[in-house]
Amino acid sequence: MSVDVSSVPRAPGALPVLGHAWQLWRDPLGFLNTLRRTGEIVRVDLGTMPVYMVTTPRLIHEVTVRQGRNFEKGRLFDRVRPLVGNGLATATGEVHRRHRRLLQPMFHPGCLAGYAEVMAERARALADSWTPGQRVAVEGVMMEYTVEALAETMFSAEIARPAVEAVRRDIPVILKNMLVRAASPKFLDRLPVRANRDFDAAAENLRRVIDEVIVNTRGTGRTGRPDLLSVLLDARDADTGEALTDVEVRDELVTMLFAGTETTASTLSWAFHELARHPEVERQVVAEIDEVLGDRPVGFEDVPRLGTVRRVLDEAIRLYGVTLLMRRTLTPVELGGYLVPEGAEVAFSLYAMHRDPAIFERPDDFDPDRWLPERAASIDRQSYIPFGAGSRKCIGDSFSWTQATIVLATVLQRWRLRPAPGHTPKAAAAAMAHPDHVPMIVSARER
Repeated sequence: MSVDVSSVPRAPGALPVLGHAWQLWRDPLGFLNTLRRTGEIVRVDLGTMPVYMVTTPRLIHEVTVRQGRNFEKGRLFDRVRPLVGNGLATATGEVHRRHRRLLQPMFHPGCLAGYAEVMAERARALADSWTPGQRVAVEGVMMEYTVEALAETMFSAEIARPAVEAVRRDIPVILKNMLVRAASPKFLDRLPVRANRDFDAAAENLRRVIDEVIVNTRGTGRTGRPDLLSVLLDARDADTGEALTDVEVRDELVTMLFAGTETTASTLSWAFHELARHPEVERQVVAEIDEVLGDRPVGFEDVPRLGTVRRVLDEAIRLYGVTLLMRRTLTPVELGGYLVPEGAEVAFSLYAMHRDPAIFERPDDFDPDRWLPERAASIDRQSYIPFGAGSRKCIGDSFSWTQATIVLATVLQRWRLRPAPGHTPKAAAAAMAHPDHVPMIVSARER
């Protein structure tokens, strides 16, 4: 028998009016990581709005898979919808299902192989740009790389150069402010402060430039190698024969830009940091890269052969994964013995779940060998979902894994990275638990 949600235990430390918002702003990762102590389902108040946090793999699976059709995207996505429109991340119901069908071919291995050529070219250019002894801000360099590589896989034609430049310039500005805006009351968007002005200007410029490129590409035809824009423009619904409108194409491109940059850049930054802290793991990775690649560039066909690289990336994204995801109930839903009413906000943290000591031995340790087949077999599949699960699982997970593998292998073929003195990276909450600053010194590998 279900119990009313009024009985759900409340997280400690709520303040009048603010609720738990102050704790989320002050130390979001620490706060989210303590909620499991209160229960499987915990009430957290964002101001006066209750949010029901589920903290176990079992209940997260209920929300994302088993009862997934009873939920839609929640408050966080409502707040970013004016920016990303009705793309795959924010669309619901039949619109979401239609768009997912249309976008799925973009991530077929045949297409990924073409994108991998661009990823590898950009990775080699990055490695070529460094000199021995150079101090590198790894988090900034990885963000710049992922933005540029993604922009070039989206827009290959020369007429799309303005879009590539807009992406390079505007995406970092938007990402910097997006989570704070999404979690804050809407009236704060209108305050005449620099963060709001920068965000609004970057978002408006990005939408405008992409709109212009779509119109120009439709008008002039498409030449050269296939890119994501061309695939979107050519996509047809198998049931109706309908194409995406220009607005729908724009919304999907903007959605991909946000989904495809921070995750990869953050994971790579943490991977380089952790490898420098664990030289024995780094030696294993480098030995595998040398054995598989020798002196030749990494290609798409090499990605599945770089198993140690993949385990390093798995461990980095486990430790520093998605901070918070929200859903809204479309109908009354039973969760953990409670009847959650229609229209309620339900949330979960993959970052916190992936650090649960009931699931992972020594959960705060960087241990890529936990993903060796014989050890990973003991980890339930529901307990590790770095790209989500169910119908809302990130459609571009294979794109992200491919890109991260190519960059890590390309850099470590040539360079050894060590922490620059004077700073220890700290995890800061945005969409991911990204590093605040990762200064490193590069030196040429001895071969």
